Amino acid sequence: MRLRSGVFASSCLLMEALGVALFLRGFFRHYAGTIRTSCNHGSSLFLGTVSNWTKIPPPLFKKVVIVLIDSLRDDFLFGPKGKQFMPYTAQAVEKGTSYSFIAEAKPPTVTMPRIKALMTGSIPGFIDVIMNLNSPALLDDNLIWQAKTSGKRIIFYGDDTWIKLFPKYFVEYDGTTSFFVSDFTEVDNNVTRHLDRVLKREDWDLLILHYLGLDHIGHLTGPNSPLVGLKLSEMDNILKKIHISLISKEEASLPNLLVVCGDHGMSETGSHGGSSEGEVRTPLLFISSAFEKRSDPLTQPELVQQTDLASTLAVGLGLPIPRNSVGKLIWPVVGGKTMREQLRFVHLNGFQLSRLLQENTPAYEKGKSAKKKSYAQKEISHGNWIKLYLEGNNSEILLNFGKKVLKQYLEALKTLSSSLSKQVAQYDVYSMLVGAVIIMEVLLLLLLSIPKALSSRAEFEVPLSPPLFSLLFYLMCLVLCAVHVIVCTSAESLCYFCSLSWLTAVGVMMLISVLMCGILSTIARVFENSRLPLKNPVVSSSNWSEIDLLIVTGTLVHVLSLGASSFIEEEHQTWYFLINTLCLVLCQELCRNNFLLKEWDPQHSTTVKQNFDRIGEVSECKNIDILATSNSKLGKTTSSAGFIKGSDKWISLASPWIILICCRLLRSLNQTGVQWAHRPDFGHWLTSSEHKSELSFLAAVSLLMVFFLVQRRCSLVSKIAMALGLLGVYSYRAAIGNVVFPWQHDSQDISKGITEARFVYVFVLGIVFTGTKDILKSQVISADSSVKNTGLWEVYSGLVLLAALLFRPHNLPVLVFCLLIQTIMTKYIWRPLNCDATQITIMHYWFGQAFFYFQGNSNGLATVDVTAGFVGLESYVEIPAVFLTAFATYAGPLLWAIHLLCYLSSEDSRNSVAVSHGSFCYALMRSIPVAIYIVLVTGLRYHLFIWSVFSPKLLYEGVHVFITTAICLFFTAMDQNHSHKVQD
Repeated sequence: MRLRSGVFASSCLLMEALGVALFLRGFFRHYAGTIRTSCNHGSSLFLGTVSNWTKIPPPLFKKVVIVLIDSLRDDFLFGPKGKQFMPYTAQAVEKGTSYSFIAEAKPPTVTMPRIKALMTGSIPGFIDVIMNLNSPALLDDNLIWQAKTSGKRIIFYGDDTWIKLFPKYFVEYDGTTSFFVSDFTEVDNNVTRHLDRVLKREDWDLLILHYLGLDHIGHLTGPNSPLVGLKLSEMDNILKKIHISLISKEEASLPNLLVVCGDHGMSETGSHGGSSEGEVRTPLLFISSAFEKRSDPLTQPELVQQTDLASTLAVGLGLPIPRNSVGKLIWPVVGGKTMREQLRFVHLNGFQLSRLLQENTPAYEKGKSAKKKSYAQKEISHGNWIKLYLEGNNSEILLNFGKKVLKQYLEALKTLSSSLSKQVAQYDVYSMLVGAVIIMEVLLLLLLSIPKALSSRAEFEVPLSPPLFSLLFYLMCLVLCAVHVIVCTSAESLCYFCSLSWLTAVGVMMLISVLMCGILSTIARVFENSRLPLKNPVVSSSNWSEIDLLIVTGTLVHVLSLGASSFIEEEHQTWYFLINTLCLVLCQELCRNNFLLKEWDPQHSTTVKQNFDRIGEVSECKNIDILATSNSKLGKTTSSAGFIKGSDKWISLASPWIILICCRLLRSLNQTGVQWAHRPDFGHWLTSSEHKSELSFLAAVSLLMVFFLVQRRCSLVSKIAMALGLLGVYSYRAAIGNVVFPWQHDSQDISKGITEARFVYVFVLGIVFTGTKDILKSQVISADSSVKNTGLWEVYSGLVLLAALLFRPHNLPVLVFCLLIQTIMTKYIWRPLNCDATQITIMHYWFGQAFFYFQGNSNGLATVDVTAGFVGLESYVEIPAVFLTAFATYAGPLLWAIHLLCYLSSEDSRNSVAVSHGSFCYALMRSIPVAIYIVLVTGLRYHLFIWSVFSPKLLYEGVHVFITTAICLFFTAMDQNHSHKVQD
């Protein structure tokens, strides 16, 4: 079966995407737990004595109100902003009857996993980042289920994620969508409007309020926005109202409790999802008349874990501690009771943690663990204390003995909780291995296919028949199926791949067998061909240029750097270094072509002249070059010497330095990574409220530059649509208050910009539709390449317009420099140097990766701009929101990939297999880092930074594979030159 290299690359990427999906499903294991009875009872501490200590203690509080303020950072309450904007709450913290803590959240710091951590006491996995978009019902044992089972009446208002996680648990609820981040007013008013009515009622025991406005402000304008202070003041007034109401209705028997907390914090850019200090540290405040009034000023709140809240509230409400909770009691909150009750509390928590550790650690279960022996000693001491207590001993010795036992218990709780927190990583190793095997096989197949795939024919024979009908294929299928049966019928096995139908599993096993047989067949053919003399020897591959050496070396250096957490956190530095080095090498090549070789090699001088002459030829057709009209002076009649002395020669020589300057400016726009992300950058300066006029001017100039750089190859209709669309982009940003028109004196009339954004969408769709029509016309009706080139460029222009709409105003220069660098490299570097499709593809890939970071992205989830997913939407719609967010995040690589297709298609007349070569190289460049990184992550899955550094990067790599697969399929669809017959 003969395949062109582009079709082969697309097929390989489809198989690789399957492998990546399987690996991700195994690595980010989703545990669908079941509600089970919590660990309510402990073991008997001593024989022959009857005691009620094993019963669930009575509740400590009558009513509990939980106010969860989304994205509430610790410094918003305990820092200067708290004193300025939340005076009532700050007063309660410093001098009131309260206990203040800083709760540390584990990554990923997004809402749904944090709610699970707060209510179950367990540590959610990274798969919950994806589940966050459509939260399923929570089946793990949790505080809400326990409260419902015990007959407590629960009311909830706020983020509808709670309603999805806990369906039918609330006697009354009103949900608000958490994803429509443009709204930070109504989303909170819909919660507050119920307060006056509910606080007057007595028919509830637990009230939960989840406010989203602060989180939305952070996403839109960042933590330093003036809107943050206004929102904090609003929250302070709400807390004051709730606190006063709870105090006024307290009874002598049991006090009430107000809990103020955040699900996660906020980074310096206003996002969350990562592991920076601002994202993981949230305030946790308990206010109740049961606590003693603070006499000493609060210095620094104690650090606790977010998972500690579940066990603390369970004891406070008289409920069983959730079975899978890894948290320990926050002692000051429950410690104001008698010694006997205090020991009951810590023993219940310790017994629950001990049982959970026993279920997860075989050595602990067998009694070999030092932790088990240590905890058993604490229980014995506790039993001895109870004996003395029941004997009526009320001496000082009993009290001191109780304090000693309590101290030992608290130390044991800390040790058990810490051990459990480190053992939460459970991987579906079988699914991971199956996915990794497919990925590695695809990579090997691509590497072995390089000679044929990059040949002048760009096609080769795929030996399907021998593998499918060979004995080795059937033997491998039988062995793999046998392994699958053994693994899936194992009593201890619980994996995703085993849950698939047997037909699907057998199909995957056959795919693995076919790939392996294909690899072996290709290797055998390579050895066989190496023994035969070549009829048409090609040029030796040893004559590599400096560009080729840099490409190979740079690829290897980048892949090796993925094994270090610091290099992953600062990966942008690797790409910045590579493209800077590439510019210097290109400068050397241009100098050699223009100065050295023209004197020593007349034939080469003629070649250089022909390369520049070709630019003059293609300038007659507007579909070949972005700035083709400006090069009309370079006709074929120009002499070699005269041309070399022309101005274009000096522009060409200056081009790499111009690109270096552009890249340096872009680096100053957005600080990214981890080490220097906190440092101020030009983007922060622009987005501050004092510099709105400067930002408006920059945005206007950037949009004009975008139009100038894009419109030259568009049709008249598309030019008009592009101009109106870019005007609509500015109008949208003015409508939401990011920029201002010259005649505007203020920006008080801020709207969501729905109309303006949809106005732009109309032109985006119109331009893309016009381009698609031209592409289909060239594919079906006529074979005119100029029509196809025009269509491709218009599709590219439509995507540029969409990127301009989704980018934040201060990021519009990134789009301008992207277009400018593409224009310079097309006209003054690639064509004069006569670069081949392989080199050009890899340069596009490198610059695409660099522009991913120029946008302000990183390998942390906090830099994902979720606001882009809601541009032009009145409410949360999942598919458009996911598409827009993904496009805005990967706009850099996407625009460079589509520009690559436009360039290679325009070169069809000179190189008929350019698109096939480009598709294959692009697939190979994506497959190498993904395959190696998956192997590294598998080996480092118990690394200290696996969840904070390696896992977010794995998610980015996985999504990038899916996007690259779609890109290569588009490349293949555009590659219609099947009829060329070229000698190898």
